[in-house]
Amino acid sequence: MVTLEQVQDLLAAQGYITEKPIVLSLFLSMRLGKPLLIEGPAGVGKTEIAKVMTKALDTDLIRLQCYEGLDANHALYEWNYQQQLLYLKMEEGLEMSLAEREKNIFNEKFLLKRPLLQAITHHKAPVLLIDEIDRADEEFESFLLEVLSDWQITIPEIGTIQATHRPHVIVTSNRVRELSEALRRRCLYLYIDYPDFEKELQIVRSKVPGIDTKLGEQICAFMRELRQLRLDKVPGVAETLDWATALANLHIEHLDKETVESTLGIILKDWQDIRQTQMSLTELFEKTGAISKFDNL
Repeated sequence: MVTLEQVQDLLAAQGYITEKPIVLSLFLSMRLGKPLLIEGPAGVGKTEIAKVMTKALDTDLIRLQCYEGLDANHALYEWNYQQQLLYLKMEEGLEMSLAEREKNIFNEKFLLKRPLLQAITHHKAPVLLIDEIDRADEEFESFLLEVLSDWQITIPEIGTIQATHRPHVIVTSNRVRELSEALRRRCLYLYIDYPDFEKELQIVRSKVPGIDTKLGEQICAFMRELRQLRLDKVPGVAETLDWATALANLHIEHLDKETVESTLGIILKDWQDIRQTQMSLTELFEKTGAISKFDNL
């Protein structure tokens, strides 16, 4: 059994800048065999936790990306009807009973395994990432509860398939809609917010090792103040890293208004947000300058 210290060391070995609540939540999820529901704004590293956990456990990541209209067939399995029809065509002329023909075409070689069935039948315990569950319909959420309870799937033509190794489950939500109490009770809970200045700077230095020291600090200070504006799509850590990587590749050593204005499309994905930021640049530079004391660096 993995220990709390081992979980922390494993995350650190993968370069994930973590905090005690994250380490403890992952440890308890693995120890208790319970799904971990992670909520928070987009781009703060919720999905990254599942990827890091996969590497730390030396297993496979199986991802179910949720969306509106997702149903059980797309999450569980589908029959490969084209292959089945081709097989029936090849069997024409052979003397076989209907039961024999059904047995031949309804077997695993014609079964297209979708993420949930893949996770249940995997040769070792994988990490099952159910990403953005809040985008799926409430009906699918109810169906998911049954799978998480029993870890078995019944296929009428084959029978019941039970998990040989229970997956490690990470469920993420951007809070597009409120999740049911039933799902929340089934999971351990973790909320990840935007990082503070020091943590985001650590992340930037870890993921963009060649970045100029002054530039890294200015970027994180700017992002901190930018998130205080009333934006439609607030940039996350992923956008910070994209911006830092881009500026580092341009050999920029410090932020100036011209550089920021010409690269806003890296961190902001809405034209109204870009326009609002352009109009607030002077104020943003004053605030970030006061916070990080650029003149003294």
